[in-house]
Amino acid sequence: MSGAQTEDVHKEPSMRLQKDMIGGHFQALANAKKNGKKVVYTFVPGNLAELLAAFEVLPVLPEINALQSGMRKKSGMFIGEAEKLGHSEDVCTYVKCDIGMLKNGNIGPTGEKLPDPDLLLLSYTGCFTFLKWFELLRQEYDCPIAMLHVPYQADGKIEPGHREYVVNQLRTEVIPKLEEVTGKKFDIDKLREHLKLSVQAEDDFVAVLESAKHRPSPIDSYFGGVYYIGPMFTSFRGSEAGVTYYRALRQEVEKRLAAGVGPITPDGPMGEEKFRLVVEGPPNWTSFREFWKMFHDEGAVVVASSYTKVGGLYDRGFRHDPENPLETLADYCAGCYTNLNLPQRIDLLCQYVEEFDADGLLINSVKSCNSFSAGQLLILREVEKRTGRPGGFVESDLVDPRYFSGANIKNRLESYLQMIDQKRSVGVSAAPGMPHSKVDVEMGP
Repeated sequence: MSGAQTEDVHKEPSMRLQKDMIGGHFQALANAKKNGKKVVYTFVPGNLAELLAAFEVLPVLPEINALQSGMRKKSGMFIGEAEKLGHSEDVCTYVKCDIGMLKNGNIGPTGEKLPDPDLLLLSYTGCFTFLKWFELLRQEYDCPIAMLHVPYQADGKIEPGHREYVVNQLRTEVIPKLEEVTGKKFDIDKLREHLKLSVQAEDDFVAVLESAKHRPSPIDSYFGGVYYIGPMFTSFRGSEAGVTYYRALRQEVEKRLAAGVGPITPDGPMGEEKFRLVVEGPPNWTSFREFWKMFHDEGAVVVASSYTKVGGLYDRGFRHDPENPLETLADYCAGCYTNLNLPQRIDLLCQYVEEFDADGLLINSVKSCNSFSAGQLLILREVEKRTGRPGGFVESDLVDPRYFSGANIKNRLESYLQMIDQKRSVGVSAAPGMPHSKVDVEMGP
């Protein structure tokens, strides 16, 4: 989930490796039709990467197209194109960016055209926008459609009936469509082999995330984390390349851990770690480097984030199970962060604050993403109440540059960090149930 950067950006070796991997994937997509490869459009949360790999098809993920456009400063133009076509300002900007990109030739980050899909595979995991998004794509492409409906965890757990319901759809809807499109029979043993590779990568990935429990944290789990999740959440889970990447990343992080140094930022190694934060909500992509700089300039490192769990809560113990291939795909889809209810999200964020010894929770409320922004003020107040640690609130958008106010976000972030510092200096921490501070109230929308 990385994007084009200027030459003066400092990069970890793993970031360069990932850039080559993702660049190679987009080149494979550009040559897919010529090489006889089939292409499936699908989404990040709950994607069936291992199943697609078993059928040897190439995935295209519309969210990745949108965030890449945001990092390349093209999303504003694409969003404008979509709004001219009648899409509201309140519609998810990922959707509008993707539609605008499509209408402008569907050119990927390598400058080559993305291929049309041979199958639209919608795996619904907690975001109703996905349904409308694929309705729009269906109007653009003449190809088969497969729908995988994943039950919402309304009661906070995956019930046996939920699992059975999803597995039945895999057997009767998704797999037959993949067989039809590719002309290949489903090979469950091949799927098992890809799932075994996923488990290896997932183990190393979790070790990287857990390293942030140390002081100083050798990683930033939000800004750096969006690079770390790229291969896992997109095209490389269940592949040898994914295993290689996460083993290299883990070794890299373990070296920094042994040396007692902090994360690498775009401006070089981070200085002294002064603040440890948990962050809820997606980042802003159009001003990603500027957004990150606001944090590392203040010595603030994000030790855990909810956004890096949209493609699976591996750090809470989930691993793909090769012995039960279809059942484990069902559990994976149902367990993504976007499919959790509000009490589950609150529990998770409280656990992160406590386990990673964070100074507080900061929410980046994204204007056009209802899957995240709905209920965030309630989440903030409840986490404050239960942990006794202060919360902060900033606002931006995914890929719409009109909704990123650098000065406003910087002022709010600095006020929040100053409040944390003041509480430390007088030896005061907010007790559970304590009213919000003045700064917290001012930082609300």
